[in-house]
Amino acid sequence: MERIEENLKKQMKSAKHVSYPDFDRMWSSIQQNELKIAAGEPVPLRPRKRKRIAIITGISVALMATPVYAALNYDWSHLLSYRAGIQTALEQGLGQTIEQSVTKDGITLTVHTAFIDENRTFLLYSLDPGTRVGEQVAFDDIGLKDKDGRTIEGRYSHQWNEKLGVFQGYFETDWVADGQMANTEFAMENIHFTGEGSQSLNYDPSNSNTQVFPIQKDGIDSVSLQSFDQSDGNVLLRTAITYTDPEMSSKGWVRVEAVNDKGESIKETEPSFNGTPGAAGEFINQQKFESDHLLAKGTAFQLTYDRTLETAKGTWSLNMALSKKQMDNGTFKETLNIPVDQVPGGTKIQEMIVTPTQVRLILIHEEKYTHVPYMEYQLDIGGTLLEGNIWSVQGQHNKTELRFEMNGLNAASLASQPVSLIAKHRVDAYDGDSNPIRLTDVSAERQSVTTSIAGYPITWTYYMKENNLYVESSSADPAFGGINQTYYLDGNDRKNYGMPAMTVLLGDDNNKHMDVYENFDKTELEVYISKYYTNKRDDVLRVPLKAGK
Repeated sequence: MERIEENLKKQMKSAKHVSYPDFDRMWSSIQQNELKIAAGEPVPLRPRKRKRIAIITGISVALMATPVYAALNYDWSHLLSYRAGIQTALEQGLGQTIEQSVTKDGITLTVHTAFIDENRTFLLYSLDPGTRVGEQVAFDDIGLKDKDGRTIEGRYSHQWNEKLGVFQGYFETDWVADGQMANTEFAMENIHFTGEGSQSLNYDPSNSNTQVFPIQKDGIDSVSLQSFDQSDGNVLLRTAITYTDPEMSSKGWVRVEAVNDKGESIKETEPSFNGTPGAAGEFINQQKFESDHLLAKGTAFQLTYDRTLETAKGTWSLNMALSKKQMDNGTFKETLNIPVDQVPGGTKIQEMIVTPTQVRLILIHEEKYTHVPYMEYQLDIGGTLLEGNIWSVQGQHNKTELRFEMNGLNAASLASQPVSLIAKHRVDAYDGDSNPIRLTDVSAERQSVTTSIAGYPITWTYYMKENNLYVESSSADPAFGGINQTYYLDGNDRKNYGMPAMTVLLGDDNNKHMDVYENFDKTELEVYISKYYTNKRDDVLRVPLKAGK
């Protein structure tokens, strides 16, 4: 710990905040179910490379649980950019001071501060890697255990602090203690230090057929690339990845990178979709680029991924007595039971739970799996707006939560101010109808047919490519949100669904979708729409929740 202590002393003397390098966002798997809009979980942040050279001189084991320097000199604001309520509580002097650490094999885990209230349990921690080298860290397991040893699952995120030489992180869980105190254990099991791996791909962007590249390295089996020209001058690059190590599919963040003749990474024109499971055990990535950029002279392609450089085996754990006492003064619950007729499924706002870090609205539905049809949520508190997100509740199909970080406010303001819920940008899901889309004279030539559903025009383009039938759909009406999938009948049964080869992002202006029917050997087909979406970007719902005092 001497290196950290010296750095902290220098920071205290200079009276400056800890500075950070510029962090790049890492887009990880973006997947959306048929009737559920993905909650606004924070995008994991990927720090720049650790600029350090280390020599491992041996393995030493020293277990300890001792206080370290207070976390006053740690700047958590960048890490907490999507958890602004925790940052607000820190600035208000809230949070239970833990400041315990454990060291094993030269790696030190320190839990600095805990927040436990009626909405969540939240820990701020740091991890000093010692002499270990890696741009990032991952764990076989990370989480809390209660007094009976039961595992408490949650979410975590961390960033590399170049100046202090530590990873700063948080662990968050929806679990809350039944009483005022809870004896818990926070543990990390098997720490993997990872770095970026790459493999050059001799990919020809002018060839739209499938190109297969054996990798046989770092847990990756092979990569198949296929391109589809888009009408807007972009090209869709569809990558199918198979693995020899199944864990790489969730931990490796495997993606294709295009590099121009100056060695610069070519930017995608839209956020990518990564890691969608395919029909044959492969995982599908979807990226869009400007076609001219990929076809330019000197463009090169490579497979980029995270690979384990070193693993420190063992468990780093700390026992803590967590207390709600400090947060209770700013916590209250209010029963509302307000019907929301604009939302289907017999929905009502049952309860509001307010803590110093977060506001939660609990929505109850008479019908299971009810889709709450809005993309954006705000809480208006006396004219101050808090941004929120929608969350499904695991194991409770009749319940949805809206969560708002307490950004710059305190709980007392909600007790005295008028509060309203604002929901914007409505996206509704509907079942398709019984009218078939007739595809005739199927061949390698691209052909189009126009149909409509509920008054929305849809243009269908279909063609054969490498023994597969591709069926594209799009609409010139921006109020049409796209379809999720097509199918054809076997008798009266829906057994034959097209595999999505291009995914529609709900609420996006681009409503184009593409399905593939593999090994197709007919010249005609009637397909049907499984579900489709409508997109009302200007729709606003306002629900008064409580009057001011």
